Amino acid sequence: MLSGKRHRCRLCFICGQPLWLCVHSSLAMLSLGSEVRSPLAPARPKCNSILHLFGEWLFEAAQIGTELTKGGFREGSNKRPNSVMLDHSRKGSLSLSQPGSLSEDPLEAPSCLSIDRYQAGRAEAVGALCRIFCAKKTGEEILPVYYARFYLTLQQCLKQVEMSKECDECLACILVNSTDLLRLDLDGVLMLVPSIIDALEIVLPDKDLKLKSPSISKVELRRAAIHLLLSMLALPLHFQNLGIKDLTPSQSQERSSLTFLQLKPRLMNLLINALQVEADPQNTQMLLGGLMLSVLDSALFEEMDQVTQPDVVSNETTSNLLSSDSAHALFVRATYLVCHRLISSWKTDLNVSLAALELLSGLARTNIRETDALECKRAVKWVCDYIVYQCWRPPPAHSKDLHSTIVAAFQCAEAWLVAHPFLLQDKETLHTVLEVVELGISGSKSQGKPGEQIKMKDDKELKPVSMRVRDAAESLLAIVLEQVGYFPAACGAESLSCLLDEVLLVRHCNSWQGENLTQASAVSKFRYFVVENATVLALLEEPLGNDQDPQPTVTVLIRGGFGRHAWTLQLRHLPRHRSGTKYQHTPNPGRPVPLEDPPPRSHSRHKYFPDSVERIPQCKVDKSIPDLNA
Repeated sequence: MLSGKRHRCRLCFICGQPLWLCVHSSLAMLSLGSEVRSPLAPARPKCNSILHLFGEWLFEAAQIGTELTKGGFREGSNKRPNSVMLDHSRKGSLSLSQPGSLSEDPLEAPSCLSIDRYQAGRAEAVGALCRIFCAKKTGEEILPVYYARFYLTLQQCLKQVEMSKECDECLACILVNSTDLLRLDLDGVLMLVPSIIDALEIVLPDKDLKLKSPSISKVELRRAAIHLLLSMLALPLHFQNLGIKDLTPSQSQERSSLTFLQLKPRLMNLLINALQVEADPQNTQMLLGGLMLSVLDSALFEEMDQVTQPDVVSNETTSNLLSSDSAHALFVRATYLVCHRLISSWKTDLNVSLAALELLSGLARTNIRETDALECKRAVKWVCDYIVYQCWRPPPAHSKDLHSTIVAAFQCAEAWLVAHPFLLQDKETLHTVLEVVELGISGSKSQGKPGEQIKMKDDKELKPVSMRVRDAAESLLAIVLEQVGYFPAACGAESLSCLLDEVLLVRHCNSWQGENLTQASAVSKFRYFVVENATVLALLEEPLGNDQDPQPTVTVLIRGGFGRHAWTLQLRHLPRHRSGTKYQHTPNPGRPVPLEDPPPRSHSRHKYFPDSVERIPQCKVDKSIPDLNA
C-alpha cells in the first residue's frame, strides 16, 4: 500500500499499486521524445533541508491573495523547526528564529495592488514548491508540517483557478512542475486529486486555450496536464469506495463525502475530450495509451467482479452497461473516436496512425461483455477505408513508413476478424474485406468507382503497392479462409497448424498393416511439389481407413508461410445426396443413370417459302409451274 497510514486500500486487481503503474508509463513516455526538464541530481539535498532554508519565503509568496493570508489558517503555523531567516531589526544579518512569517502581521495584499503585479512571483513560488516536493527520494521523510502547508497552498491556488475558469500563470506553473506529484509516495497527496481534476478540466478540453504565461508553451502545458491525468486513471478502480479526506472542512457536503469511484466518469470524459482536441503527435500517443489502459482496467475489473459477485453482476440492467464509465461504454466511445480521427486527421501522421492501429488491435482482443456488433462492423469498415486511402496516395507520398502503416492496418483487420468471427457473416463486411485484400495483392480493384466497368482478373496488371503490403494482404486472406471461426483450434490456442504429418497419415491408410513406420518410409509414399517457391505440397494417393465411402482419394499436406494444413479430396461422379440410396455413404454409387425418356415429337408442316409468299396475289404464270406435292 502507499503508506502505513492507509491500510483501508481496497483490492489491487492488476499488479502492484497504481502509482507504480504510473511510474512505468512515465518511463515508457521517455522513448517518445526528449523531456523538457533535466533529470534530478542523484546527490541532491533532502527536501527538509531546502524547506528549512527557503520554505517560509516560498509559502508566503505562494499564499498571497488566498484565504490562507486572511487569518484563520495562520495560527497553527507560528512555530516550525530550525529555520534561518532574515532579522528585520538588523539589515543584512542572519539569526535563528521560529516565527511563522517574515513579518508579525498577516501577509495580505494591499487593496491598491492588483493581482497582475504579483501573479508572476506567486506562480514562481508555487512552481518552486512543486519542484521541491517532486524531488523527494525513495524512503525520504518530509515533516508533516511541510506536507500540510504545501497541500493547503496548492489547494487554495487551484481553488482560485476553478473560480476564475482561466489558465493563469499560477496554474501553468503548477501543472508544468507537478507532472510526477501523484507518482511519488507522498503522504496524503491523494487529497489533492479532486482539485487537480478541476484544474485539468480547464486546460485539456479547450482547443483554443489562451495562456497568460509567455514562458510556457501550449504543447508543454498540455503534456504536463496529460502526465497528471495518466497518473490518476488507475486510482478509481483501485481504491473504489474509499473516501477522499477533505483538507478544509468548510467546503460543501458533496465534496466532503466524495469517493474515488465517483471520480471515474469525470476522468473518462476528460480523457475522451482531451483526445478529441489534441493536435500534438506525442501528446496524442500518450492519450491513446491512457485510453487503452482505461478500457483494459475496466474490463478486467468487471470480469473479476463477475467472478467474485455473480449475483450482483447478473442483476445489472442495460443502463448500468451503458453508463459512461463501464467497459462497454468505454469500448464503444474509444472505437468510434479513434476510428473517426484515424480516417480524418491522423491518416497523414504515420506515428499517430501506428499508435491508433495498435490501440484498435488491443480493443479487438479485449474481452468486453455485451459487445456491440454494429460498432465492430464499423471499425473493420473504417480500417479498410484507411488502407484504401493509403494505397491510393500519389507515388511521391509512398515510403517505407507509409507501407508500415498499411501492413499494421492489415494486421489490425486480422485481429478484429479473429476476435469477432461473426463479422464475416455480414455480406457487406465480407465484400469490404475481400476488396481490400484484392487491392493489397494486385494493386487495384476489379470494381472501381460506381458506374465503372468491372475489370476482369486477366485484364488487370499485377502491381501491388509493395511486396510487404502484398504479403500482409495474403496473410489476411489466409486467416479469413483458415482461422476465422476456427480459432482456437481443438488442439489448443498455442498451435495454429495442423498436427497431422506424413507418419500419422500413412498409419490411417488401409495399406498400413501395423508394422514399424519410420519417417523415411512414410515420406516415400508421398509426392512433393513446390508452388511459387513458397508452398510445399505433399500428395498421398490412397484412401484413408476411417473413410466410410472409399473413393479415389488424394490427401494433401500444405506447408507454407501460414502453417501446415491437411486437406482431403475425393473424385465422385455424383454428389452424396444424389446417390439414389437411403444411406448417405454408399460403397459403390454405380454409373450415372442415363435419361431414357425420348423427347416429344412435334408434328409440323414443312414450308419451302416464307409466309409472305402466300399473301401475294397469284397470276396465271404462277400456276404454270406445277406444285411439288402434285
